[in-house]
Amino acid sequence: MRCPFCGHDDTQVKDSRPTEDNAAIRRRRSCPECGARWTTFERVQLRELTIVKTSGEKEPFEREKLTRSLKIALQKRPVEEDQIDRICNSIQRRLESLGENEVPSKVIGEIVMDVLADLDTVAYVRFASVYRNFREAKDFEAFVGTLGGQEDH
Repeated sequence: MRCPFCGHDDTQVKDSRPTEDNAAIRRRRSCPECGARWTTFERVQLRELTIVKTSGEKEPFEREKLTRSLKIALQKRPVEEDQIDRICNSIQRRLESLGENEVPSKVIGEIVMDVLADLDTVAYVRFASVYRNFREAKDFEAFVGTLGGQEDH
């Protein structure tokens, strides 16, 4: 692997271990040229996923976008960073196990909604407000009204 700091081609792995959920390998690396140290994560990728947007436009699946969306929805909620990573792993595995290389963005949105509904009601409403394009306060009121007796996580 190339050093992200100086670009040297020959870097060394100092330590490897599985992540907590065994979904990736965490590697501590160093560069013999500049002495920099950093961490990489290696994950199994079952298939190349392409996301088909509502407009019909296609783009490669980006785990970082999923992580960013979850972090925004879960901002200031009692959910740890490693829990968000496990959720992303779970969602990505679910998408890969669908058996299709092309996945409609709507499928991802619905999976995220399901996960957040079980995890944290506030995050669920936040995500839904963007995903379902709420425009006015009454949109929130109508959506929250559908939650019924669901308890706040």
